[in-house]
Amino acid sequence: MALSEFAVRKAKPRDKAYKLTDGGGLYLHVQPNGSKLWRLKYRHLGKEKLLSFGPYPLVSIADARGKREDAKRLLLEGTDPGAQKKQDRMDAEAKARQTFGLLADEYLQRQREGGAAPSTISKTTWLLKDLASPLSNRPVHEITPAEILFLLQVIEKTGRRETARRLRGTISSVFKLAIVTLRAKSDPTIPLHGALLPPKVEGRAAITNEKDVGALLRTIDEYDGWPTIRAALQFLILTCVRPGEVRAAMRDEFDLKKAVWRIPAERMKMRQPHDVALSKQALAVVKDIWPVSEGAELVFPSVRSKHRPLSENAFNSALRRMGYGKDEVTAHGFRATASSILNSRGYDPDVIEAVLAHQDKNSIRRAYNRATYWDQRVVLMQEWADLLDQFMANG
Repeated sequence: MALSEFAVRKAKPRDKAYKLTDGGGLYLHVQPNGSKLWRLKYRHLGKEKLLSFGPYPLVSIADARGKREDAKRLLLEGTDPGAQKKQDRMDAEAKARQTFGLLADEYLQRQREGGAAPSTISKTTWLLKDLASPLSNRPVHEITPAEILFLLQVIEKTGRRETARRLRGTISSVFKLAIVTLRAKSDPTIPLHGALLPPKVEGRAAITNEKDVGALLRTIDEYDGWPTIRAALQFLILTCVRPGEVRAAMRDEFDLKKAVWRIPAERMKMRQPHDVALSKQALAVVKDIWPVSEGAELVFPSVRSKHRPLSENAFNSALRRMGYGKDEVTAHGFRATASSILNSRGYDPDVIEAVLAHQDKNSIRRAYNRATYWDQRVVLMQEWADLLDQFMANG
């Protein structure tokens, strides 16, 4: 006879545990301490087995009967419900261990093994470990679009729109890894396309007036701070490369006899090696500072140690000490200075782009340009250095 709710609720503990049978193998096990547990007795492959459904009243009579029917359906399919329950629990535990933080670690390791630049790895680590830290302990299959949107909007409200956009893309990359490794079924950042405000596009502050460029050059030449910084700034504007490429310049990359600086692919933004033609003025700067780094690998070592590069903010800090505001000039803006002046003077735009290491989207043309424009680049870099001398003299 099936149990009633009244009978189950009023069942009192006895000196020994006893059973109240509901039918179909289901019964309530009443223990001396008063606890009441639902259990199912069944047979699978000729063996008698027990399956626990949980305590009453947390599991009601209706719930227990529903679980009994589910177990019977599995038995009809030839599946042991007890083994299935164990497997389901193991799967749930495995999913709970697949946290965003663990996937982020794996993504960063893949970046390292794939040869990503140290600066790229550093920025990605900051995005995933610092900004996305609220997601670290969350199982990836539980993270929702709304949860990520809230995180991004907190950053967006501080004015860092570009940072929020980058974080969304980086989180998406982690989920793509989870999907291809069968640890997630979807990317919750996809519905967020268009949800963030567009970044405010601000160009790098740069001086493009030739007279003002001359004044800047004289100021740098008269700078009485650390000589390596002065030399690095002079070399930076002479070579038209990025600040990070100068800060990390290695002595073994230079062929002073051939007047060539060969920057390896791993240190270039576009992941392509780049050869820089050194003008007479650029060679003079290098040769003058060369003894400072004797016994080390870096050409422009830091103030504290010749085995460490200048800090990322060293150039701009020096420019601020010279009296230039961040809205007037930045070290990265030196490239814009060169591009603007050389284009305005009618130099070949393709040669200028090759000097700046801007990568052509057409791979065939990119290879052609790199091979074809070397002689023109040598000439251009010398003429650019000569122009800078003129600006400095006339500014």
